Amino acid sequence: MKQYKAFGLLTFLLVTAMSVHAQQAISLYGGAIPGAKPTPVDYVEETTTREDKVVRVSKVTKPELYVYQPAKPSGAAVIICPGGGYGILAINKEGHDVAKKFQEIGVTAFVLKYRLPNDLIMKDKSTGPLQDALQAIYLVRKNASVWGIDVNRVGIMGFSAGGHLASTASTHFADMKIENQENISLRPNFSILIYPVITFGQYTHGGSVKNLLGETPTEQQRKYFSSERQVTAQTPPAFLVHANNDKSVPVQNSLRYNEALVKNNVAAELHVYQAGGHGFGLNNKTTADDWFERLKNWLQANKFN
Repeated sequence: MKQYKAFGLLTFLLVTAMSVHAQQAISLYGGAIPGAKPTPVDYVEETTTREDKVVRVSKVTKPELYVYQPAKPSGAAVIICPGGGYGILAINKEGHDVAKKFQEIGVTAFVLKYRLPNDLIMKDKSTGPLQDALQAIYLVRKNASVWGIDVNRVGIMGFSAGGHLASTASTHFADMKIENQENISLRPNFSILIYPVITFGQYTHGGSVKNLLGETPTEQQRKYFSSERQVTAQTPPAFLVHANNDKSVPVQNSLRYNEALVKNNVAAELHVYQAGGHGFGLNNKTTADDWFERLKNWLQANKFN
């Protein structure tokens, strides 16, 4: 494929990186991005860190995958979509830190630095992030042999708005047309949704809706991007985590997605904590329970690990 003409060099770099257990950043497209507009000269990617030590990335124009390769890959892989209301990416707390946990258990993890919706850089900002997520699935499966990955054990994970992106990829994997001459499946084998934005109706997160669809989305757009309304029997199994006292993204988001999965006979597991609020990442400080341990059990039970 034209945009992957440098994959010989890419493979060399990947093998070199794996040999020293390094983390490698890979361009998601390797060339021109379909549907992108010319980037304005003053539109430059920004990275900031506040007192909470969360690294926030904004104005992404060059989407990338950061690869975390285990010393002994199990064959499983997960693509991680950080959250941030489609306005920023909390790329360490909901990206790199999580990838390292997967790396420890033998799962090859990919942190997706996806483009955030913006009319300045996209012809259709509502589909830009989804395009990047599906491109990431394509790229991981296309190069599965390089990373020692089983193409039947490739999942997608997301936090908050990243959870919305992961659920959208899980319900609209057949809709988005990307360059895919090999006809590689873009359906994730499983999804992991942590305090996800699911619905664009009642109980939604207003900031995510506004950033993705603008000030006045149509009812058709709201329906399309309400993942609980798009679940079918083909939707992949899901593991969900939420807190009952989440004021930013109400727990009803996960409850409704879980209900839709059950209705369609899709395997699902939902963990709802009494407290924790929103954005707790790997560590819900209000409980001694560790949701990542529950996730490990679920992955093993479903033979995804």
